Amino acid sequence: MCKSFGAKPLSYPLPVYIIGTYDEKGTPDAMNAAWGGISNDQEISFCLARTHKTVANLKATGAFTVSIAVEAQLKACDHVGVVSGNKVPDKVAQAGLTPVKSTLVNAPLFQELPMALECKVLSYDEESERLVGEIVNVSADESVLTDGVIDPAKLRPLVYDPANHTYLVAWETVGKAFQKPELTAVKK
Repeated sequence: MCKSFGAKPLSYPLPVYIIGTYDEKGTPDAMNAAWGGISNDQEISFCLARTHKTVANLKATGAFTVSIAVEAQLKACDHVGVVSGNKVPDKVAQAGLTPVKSTLVNAPLFQELPMALECKVLSYDEESERLVGEIVNVSADESVLTDGVIDPAKLRPLVYDPANHTYLVAWETVGKAFQKPELTAVKK
């Protein structure tokens, strides 16, 4: 028998993203977000409450970065998710993250997070609280590359488990994608 959980935001995996912005004074901000993902070839979307400091920042600057949260920075990534930039303006420094200005968009990259998407704001809908961004670049530190390609085993990206309120690491290869598998027909 199947157990029903009702209408809840339960889906696997939920990547853990760290969204970086600058405010109008150039102060870096970061927030932890799991309700988002790739929505087109050069597009990423998120559901972000309009009350977040990050939302005010990206609306003002027209830019944001999306760093992939990694196991080695779990505490820092969780910190920027539970501390509000509206109340604690130096939460990025408190988390131990080092902002580095992107050369492509007016938003910070974080030295400790080895992979990021640099994005321009395409839209933010106040009613649905949906952010859509254009991906203008993906950058990755050499430390997470193998043969010039991002290696999840080196990156060790975090995913969020919404049912158990825990972080997991996603990196183990269990098969190749886009292969034409031989299927065994089920006989009746």
